[in-house]
Amino acid sequence: MARPSTQKRRRMEVIEAALEAAAEHGLRNLSLTDVANQAGVTRGALLYYYEDLEAILVEAHAAGMRRVGEDRAALVAQRRGAPAKLATAIEAGLPDGPDDALMRLLYEFDVLAGKSPLHDELVQRLYREQLDLYRGILEEGAAAGEFALTGPLEDTAMNFVALEDAYGLHIVAGGSITVADAQRAIRLFAAQAGCPLG
Repeated sequence: MARPSTQKRRRMEVIEAALEAAAEHGLRNLSLTDVANQAGVTRGALLYYYEDLEAILVEAHAAGMRRVGEDRAALVAQRRGAPAKLATAIEAGLPDGPDDALMRLLYEFDVLAGKSPLHDELVQRLYREQLDLYRGILEEGAAAGEFALTGPLEDTAMNFVALEDAYGLHIVAGGSITVADAQRAIRLFAAQAGCPLG
């Protein structure tokens, strides 16, 4: 049996291979064989670490959720003042670019919602985490007098999440919207919503 550190590293390698294979084949067409081929191992070797393809995808989904959820919240918490926190939340919530395999997979899970109760719950949980993050920043900014919201706080928070998701999807789809375009447009919405970022 592999030692814990080796096992953890190998499991991470499998997740990376799954992300790359999903980017190449699409989540709907992805097979355990695709992941094994990408990882350069046999199907049996994969099954040593994971029960099946669904277990691999659940862990990949969880990794994406950590990045957009708790890892981003930790970055935001390091900033002082609501404007800086909001700027960080916007930047960290978008894909790095069209080749961001982890974010691409998160969007594919959204599209496939309804196929798996577990993935449905993960999608909904991520949405709640996104909403809670923006809601908390807006509440802090309004209480400190840094923001003068032009609409209801809850609607404004929902709009930040919607813009983040929509622009992020266009970025990973490789369309004409770049990360810089998305950041600029969301920052413009922030100013119009009474949340200037400076």
